[in-house]
Amino acid sequence: FTEEKLGQAEKTELDAHFESLLARADCTKNWTEKILRQTEVLLQPNPSARVEEFLYEKLDRKVPSRVTNGELLAQYMTEAANDFGPGTPYGKTLIKVGETQRRLGAAERDFIHHASINFLTPLRNFLEGDWRTISKERRILQNRRLDLDACKARLKKAKAAEAKAAVIF
Repeated sequence: FTEEKLGQAEKTELDAHFESLLARADCTKNWTEKILRQTEVLLQPNPSARVEEFLYEKLDRKVPSRVTNGELLAQYMTEAANDFGPGTPYGKTLIKVGETQRRLGAAERDFIHHASINFLTPLRNFLEGDWRTISKERRILQNRRLDLDACKARLKKAKAAEAKAAVIF
């Protein structure tokens, strides 16, 4: 490998179609990682909460349910409406807006849950499963190619030595 990099050894070239498939696989992996990370940031903008979710996931524990910002706002509005009195115009408005905000918060929580299951999980499965297999097979192929190149170099030296010995005799 070192001799190849220094230009002192011959390198067996892989099929051009296969090389393009390897490049496509690398591109797919890179974009999948970027999309996965950015989607996680979109779904959970708080980095410490993402780290906490990651730890729970690695420990095979259930992530505790969090109240969304919309649900928290709805709770505050409902409590304020009860303080002002549900019969007052301000109280009635806060109750209506609070209920709508609660539904929005629940919809957000549902969206995050479904996006995680239906979108992020397949991306993680690709990176943790298929990509690892591709990488492992690529390393095996690289080692076999290096072995083949080493054998070719030894054969070439042996033939050169044999031809030199035949000229001497």
